[in-house]
Amino acid sequence: MQELDFNPAFPPETVHLLSDPESGLEGVIVLHSTRLGPAAGGCRAWRYADQASMAHDALRLAEGMAYKNAMADLPLGGGKSVINLPRGEFDRRKLFEAFGRAVERLRGDYVTAEDVGTSVEDMETVRLQTRHVAGLSAVEGKPGGDPSPWTALGVFVSMQRAVRYKFGGDLAGLKVAVQGLGHVGSALCELLHEAGARLVVAEPREGVAAEVACKYGAEIAHSNSILDAQCDVFAPCALGAVLDRESVPRLKARLVCGAANNVLASPEDGDALAERGVLYAPDYVVNAGGIINVCAEYLGWTTVEVEARVRGSGDRLADVLRYADDAGLPTHRAADALARERLAQPARKEAAAA
Repeated sequence: MQELDFNPAFPPETVHLLSDPESGLEGVIVLHSTRLGPAAGGCRAWRYADQASMAHDALRLAEGMAYKNAMADLPLGGGKSVINLPRGEFDRRKLFEAFGRAVERLRGDYVTAEDVGTSVEDMETVRLQTRHVAGLSAVEGKPGGDPSPWTALGVFVSMQRAVRYKFGGDLAGLKVAVQGLGHVGSALCELLHEAGARLVVAEPREGVAAEVACKYGAEIAHSNSILDAQCDVFAPCALGAVLDRESVPRLKARLVCGAANNVLASPEDGDALAERGVLYAPDYVVNAGGIINVCAEYLGWTTVEVEARVRGSGDRLADVLRYADDAGLPTHRAADALARERLAQPARKEAAAA
């Protein structure tokens, strides 16, 4: 593995470029922080235009994971891996075997799992090369498998708390715009429907959008025009950077709470939301359900503890809201301040024995 030098505002501990010509592996592993434990974060497989855009994505995601794990009070640091998918035909098994060898060479400093573009099956392949992987096939009664339902539950309970804070009531009768109907977005729609929310959904796969609309009586919008939808809550559940200087002024919702990572294109976009009176529930505070499940799987916790910790997402969001009110800060800056405080605490060794 090569090392690549970057100079972001909050630099990571190490950045490792991955290259294996035989399998076609090209990627990067970013260890943003190992102060609280091994850097944990999923492996994203995507097609990037170039190495710079791939690395930039990994850097942002790794920093977000460090903050997410700290705010979820997990004995984990933050990291992320990104694979630039080969163009044309390739052997997926060989690709993830090579990735597993790269993870193993980090000797436990990084724990991987699935993310956008990767699956439980991919992680099973990685497991052939290293034990520092989670998101494996579920075993009855134990954490593991697809973490999406836990992510959706954490977003849902956080949205309930944010709705009480912003609107003084519950979700019944409110209109929620859900952008992205992958595993998490679809699971969130089910929970919202059961809570009595009205739904408008956007998803590039027309068949998936039609199925969700039929099942839950949702309206269908285009993935871009959903930002203009008349709604109370906007729930971004696709890729990040959806709220920027062009989209923020278009947003009709008064609350943003979703599963996507790095929803804000820049901190200034969070400031712009606050200036417009839009409450932003910081993404890495509300969408930690998946990494909680990954941590539980890696450390041998029970599903009972997973559920309790995920359902605590609303309480952790409430802590951020109180901090923001007391300090006079927008919520995204309040969350960052709290996360950095926790990352500065003495290191813990709980995860080292996994």
